[in-house]
Amino acid sequence: MRNVIYGILMFINSLSLAYMIGITLTYIIQILFSSRALEKYNKEQRYSDYRRYISSSNMIPVSLIVPAYNEEATIIQTVRNLLKLDYQEYEIIVINDGSKDGTLKLLLESFSMIPIEQPYRKSVQNKPVRRVYRTALHGNLIVVDKENGGKADALNTGINFSRYPVVVSMDADSVLEKKALIRIMAPFMKDYSVVAVGGVVRISSGCVIVDGEIVEINLPKSVLGNLQTVEYLRSFFTGRIGAASMEMLLIISGAFGAFRKDALLAAGGYTTNCIGEDMEVVVKIHRTMRNAKKPYKIHFLPDPICWTQPPENLKDLYKQRKRWQIGLINVLLRHKDMAFNPKYGKTGMVMLPYYWIFEFIGPIFETLGYILIPISWWLGIIGWPFIAFFFLLVVMIGLILSLGALLQESYAMRRFPKTRHLLLMTFYALIDNFGFRQFNTVIRFIGAIRYHQGKESWGSMQRKKFTEKMP
Repeated sequence: MRNVIYGILMFINSLSLAYMIGITLTYIIQILFSSRALEKYNKEQRYSDYRRYISSSNMIPVSLIVPAYNEEATIIQTVRNLLKLDYQEYEIIVINDGSKDGTLKLLLESFSMIPIEQPYRKSVQNKPVRRVYRTALHGNLIVVDKENGGKADALNTGINFSRYPVVVSMDADSVLEKKALIRIMAPFMKDYSVVAVGGVVRISSGCVIVDGEIVEINLPKSVLGNLQTVEYLRSFFTGRIGAASMEMLLIISGAFGAFRKDALLAAGGYTTNCIGEDMEVVVKIHRTMRNAKKPYKIHFLPDPICWTQPPENLKDLYKQRKRWQIGLINVLLRHKDMAFNPKYGKTGMVMLPYYWIFEFIGPIFETLGYILIPISWWLGIIGWPFIAFFFLLVVMIGLILSLGALLQESYAMRRFPKTRHLLLMTFYALIDNFGFRQFNTVIRFIGAIRYHQGKESWGSMQRKKFTEKMP
């Protein structure tokens, strides 16, 4: 019996180590691809004058969809921000998804909204609409009040009410940089085969936003906020840029993404009984376009930037990351037939297997490694070299990704131009590997367990008003 237990422990330890080696090599490849893609993009931008599009009548009109559920803390600042974007023709559709707080009341009072009768085409299913509101102050603003159906249902409602060929989805606790809409629309203008474009999401904690405009960019004051700032840079500058450059992007953040409406409708809109609706809709677009044998492209750009509120405490962070993992598993299982299927090209043969191995199964073995490797050492099954190599890989993964992302940000975007900002983020990139990474890995492990228990819920996160400083 003892030999069996030792054998099982050694097998799990070996799998944990193999996972760490595999993920390290994978991340190095991602950084190489993302660095090359970022360099290419920067060269293109040097010879591109996007400012000429600001007043151009040739720009594709856009429908901005903002689902809102209990967002009274941020919704007014978000809408004011969207009303000031540099873009020729766009509409803002705020979907009040049965909020129980003062979200709807604030919208009606702040923008002098009045109820109107407005028919709409129900191209995708959505919960019943109660009232529609418009205002004489802003001809491009509409508020739709509907029964609660979740974020995906609210997005489908926005699609049904939208008038324009491209829709942009974003969160109600986020703000866009003034030129973000111009930048994210550029690929659609250049190439009709582009069906979706993702933008960068960054942490807004510490930034000063006055009357909807970002007037000062700073780092968060909290340790948790700074760790998430580095984490977001790592995710977007290495993972998503790298995946898009290899034509295998599977996630466009729900906080900021643009889609051709016909592609969304062809895919059936957003899936309402799925937590990870942002990843789900992108995978559905891949499936739909591949099945129809139509040429298509899904891009990710590093400079259309959306600033969003992160969880401010460990409890909210835990709930958010657990939901993300449950959503990931949900999508992978829904589309399991695409994995290792040559019919779906690189998406099926490379990217979906990557998510299965490194994002779904991997955290299970990594978590078990944190627990069982010390136990195995104590039992004399493994020695110090094995432990040292395992934890060296843990640290290497974080350093390679975080420092690579910081170098890319400081070279290409420079949204944090102050030296002290870069030094502080470098410090947090180092300490990220001693607790925060492990915390996230364990949460993903718990998410996998909770998924199989059938406990799926978005829950809620405490919102705070954006920081304001009057001029």
